[in-house]
Amino acid sequence: MGIQQPVNSGFGRTSEPQEVLDGIDLSGKVAIVTGGYSGIGGETVRGLAGAGARVIVPARDHAKAVGNLSDVAGDVTIMAMDLAEVATVRAFAAEFMAQHNRLDLLINNAGIMACPLTRVGPGWEQQFGVNHLGHFALAQALMPLLVKTAALPGSDVRVVALSSTGHKLSDIRWDDPHWNEGEYDKWQAYGQAKTADALFAVGMNTRLAEHGGRAFSVHPGGIMTPLQRHLDTEEMVAMGWMNEDGEPSERAAKMFKTPTQGASTTLWAATSPALRTRGGEYCEDCDIAALADADEPSRFDKVQTYAVDEASAERLWAMSEEMVDGA
Repeated sequence: MGIQQPVNSGFGRTSEPQEVLDGIDLSGKVAIVTGGYSGIGGETVRGLAGAGARVIVPARDHAKAVGNLSDVAGDVTIMAMDLAEVATVRAFAAEFMAQHNRLDLLINNAGIMACPLTRVGPGWEQQFGVNHLGHFALAQALMPLLVKTAALPGSDVRVVALSSTGHKLSDIRWDDPHWNEGEYDKWQAYGQAKTADALFAVGMNTRLAEHGGRAFSVHPGGIMTPLQRHLDTEEMVAMGWMNEDGEPSERAAKMFKTPTQGASTTLWAATSPALRTRGGEYCEDCDIAALADADEPSRFDKVQTYAVDEASAERLWAMSEEMVDGA
């Protein structure tokens, strides 16, 4: 596993995108940001485009993407894709590679959280299917271009997968990842998907490192965004996120970040010079996270060992290949 040793970046929980991107020039670089037209994804696009990158945003809802990104300065292009439909993922990748001769940054930002049991693709549980397998299929299709770009002089290819502290809710359900047996638990399903995102970064880094590329996973922090759309007010009150009037609680004010702050760790992982010799690690608050103590695991920070385990990453990679290739 990655050593998970913080680098003392000088940034932190409330750092803003302009701070972590200060002095970063992405001119001539090409980036893809999934979910880049909502919440922290939009702020990630804004940051990358502002630093000079050409940013492509795959979108299931083209009109919404156009509206949400209308005020973003820079080179931003919207293309069609739906992570729940592997055929559209492959079509997007083929069209992208026909139009671009490089890919420097792949930001797997899109995600869904705590939704009712829903089947996508060939019967996949939706959270695992969208958060992990759709992104896996995308990376698999784009791998030749990532490798080609990594070989270019001066390149710094990186793949960033958005995980979450939610990974602490569940390891991979190796025998039943799609909840075909037993009673479905939306939060455990979310936890599994976020563990999968972290393990994907470990496996991706193994494959990119020999070519000079890197991959990281990121916990962006708690942020009130459309990610919460499947939660009703009563449930968020029970969790302490809202008061009974439907307004953010005092606890939430201390716990949650703004959408811009939520994008900062992604942007740091994608661009920081401090990470050029690292890879496969889980990041939080604009630094590499420490490993959680197995005996006293923290709920809201650090990373569980099972989410950065190399053997588990390879097992998940093989399982994901079989699922995606059969879709």
